Order: sequence, then structure tokens, then C-alpha cells
Amino acid sequence: MKISLGLILFTMISTALVYAETMPVDIDGTSYDVEYSVTGMTVSGIEADTEFISLILTVDVTESNGSLDITLDRTFFDSTYEGVDEDFFILADDDEANFSETTTLTQRILNIDVPSGTQTIEIIGSVFGQTLEETPVEETPVEETPVEETPVEETPVEETPVEETPVEETPVEETPKTQCGPGTILKDGACVLDERCGPGTILKDGACVLDPTSQSSSSSGKGMGKEAIMGFVVAFLGAGIVAVVFGIIARSQR
Repeated sequence: MKISLGLILFTMISTALVYAETMPVDIDGTSYDVEYSVTGMTVSGIEADTEFISLILTVDVTESNGSLDITLDRTFFDSTYEGVDEDFFILADDDEANFSETTTLTQRILNIDVPSGTQTIEIIGSVFGQTLEETPVEETPVEETPVEETPVEETPVEETPVEETPVEETPVEETPKTQCGPGTILKDGACVLDERCGPGTILKDGACVLDPTSQSSSSSGKGMGKEAIMGFVVAFLGAGIVAVVFGIIARSQR
């Protein structure tokens, strides 16, 4: 009984635990590993039909119904139309099979119900070996709020005019130069006799010297006196001569 219970438990655990397996598939010289897991069945081979764009799996269903979970990388095999995912078309021995699907950005995971006695499963898609285009991340443009620069109003500098004070030139009163003659000096704007030296002398270089003008005046006075006396004498003699002549004439007439 213990052995029977152990076998039953092992069978249950083996049925419950599903192990993932991989199998290589060649597409135009490029090998891809296809990951799958099965329940109640086995997979003996996987090949690609590039003409009809399909995967053909050779299977053996050991129980009444089998289950196949297969993971298809989009870069290996996919079904799309104009960039939008389309359902795969799946046949089990030329009959349409029931399946469910889980999709991600990089993979499509199919869960296929496989009836008893099925020998081939054909998964029909639209493209082999495509390059995934990364969806461009649209960056929302950051609108920079324009910074309004407040214009700086320059306060005009009022230049205070420098008033130049006119320089009043004090007129220089030129004292009229009065030249005084010898023996006189300038005093209060008038020439007066220089009484610092005696008569007939003048101040010259701080010393009293004879006035040459006075000497010439006295000499001229003396000459004039002599001439006057001589004239008087001549006139007297002339008058005497005239008187003598008149006297002679008078006597002769008598």
C-alpha cells in the first residue's frame, strides 16, 4: 500500500509540474530556440515553412487531451497587420484548434488544446525574423516660459550747467605820468619847486648839484643887460649927433 501511494503521489506531482523545453528552429540559416511545455503529450520536432509562414510541430498525444504552451519571440515569428497584432491561425491535423493567448511587447505565448490522436499542429502567422522597431518615446516638448525682461529705465542724469562767474577785471587806473623840469618835483599830481636843494641847484642821484638851466638863464640875462646898455649909449650918441647937425643947420640959415 505504501508503494502504491508513492506511485500515485509521484504521478500527481509529475502531472502537476510542467517543465519547459526548448527546440531549435532554422530560418534562412539563422537558428532560433523555441521554448515550449506540454501536458499529456510530447513534441518530437518543429520546422518552419517560410513559404506559407507557419510553424509545423510533430506531436504525440498520450492522453485523451493534451495541452501545449509555446512561447514565440516576436523577432522569430509573429502575426501582425499594418503594425497591429492579429490572431494566429492554428490547425490540429487540418482542423481548427482552440487556443488562448498572452501577449507582451517582445513575446506571444500560446496555450493550445490538442485533441487525442493529433499528429501535427500548424501555427500560421504573417512574418518570420522581423526586427522589432522600438516605439519612439515622444518627448513632450518643454515649453519654456519666456522671461520677460523688464526694461531698465535709465534715469537721465541732468547735468547742472556750470555757471562761470565772470572775472571782473578791476581797471587799473593809470596815473598820468607828469614830467617835471629840472628844479621841480611831482607832488599831488603837480610840479612844484624842489626845495630840498638851494637856489641854482637840483637833486640828482641823491645829491644837490648846480642847475645847468639856471646858469644858462643867468648868463643870458647878463648878456641882455650888456646889450641894453650898449644900445642906450649908441642911441644917446646918435641923438647927440643929430642935435649937433640940427644946430649947425640952424646957424647956417641965420
